[in-house]
Amino acid sequence: MSGVIHISRTDTDTDITTIDSKYVQQHLANERTFLAWVRTGIAMAGIGFLAAGFGFNSSAYDRLAHIAAIITGITSLIGGISIILYSATAYHRKRTQINEQTFEASTGLIRFLTLMLLVIGLALAVLLYVLLFPA
Repeated sequence: MSGVIHISRTDTDTDITTIDSKYVQQHLANERTFLAWVRTGIAMAGIGFLAAGFGFNSSAYDRLAHIAAIITGITSLIGGISIILYSATAYHRKRTQINEQTFEASTGLIRFLTLMLLVIGLALAVLLYVLLFPA
């Protein structure tokens, strides 16, 4: 006896391989990226609520602080929701591209996030200035 085991394969032993299973690592990476963008969107919306809280709880509260808090809050909330929606679209597009082996990296979401963070950062700077140096 040689110790070699021979396994015969019949027609009923078909290979069950889906398109998704061929690229498991890429799909899992795509999912992790999507979840990271969702966390970023939630954090961005949270910044708006935090900024609004500073404006409303300030002892140096005045009309300009109120307006700055509202603008920062609305901008952050809209930006956060937009990032979540944009990332969901990107996730599905990348999923299809991975399966079709036509993946192309896009920078649209990065540009959008950069722009939103710049706008929110400026709004926070204005809010901070108004709170620290009331009129």
